[in-house]
Amino acid sequence: MRGTEEQRLGANEAVFREVNEAIERGQWPGDEGNRAHFRCECAQLGCTRIVELTVEEYEEVRAHSRRFVVAVGHQQPAVERVVVERPDYLVVEKRDRAGEVADRTDPRS
Repeated sequence: MRGTEEQRLGANEAVFREVNEAIERGQWPGDEGNRAHFRCECAQLGCTRIVELTVEEYEEVRAHSRRFVVAVGHQQPAVERVVVERPDYLVVEKRDRAGEVADRTDPRS
């Protein structure tokens, strides 16, 4: 996969990460253990899948700037590896240029 394609995939996922950061901010204090609806952070254009996880689970993903939560089957093996498998979602970690884009665009950095 070419570098520009890897960068596009990383940038697309970064947009959905920003959406999920806003969703998390909208949760009430004390609701950290309740499941919430987050957007799939995959690189597929037009993806509208919702994944359910707790705020605590989302925080575990966000503890690493190169990690994203995606719907099962939405992983892109060319630019990422699956690091956590759950029945309802996967956590993927970006590699190479896509990982560099994820690092640069992390709103928590």
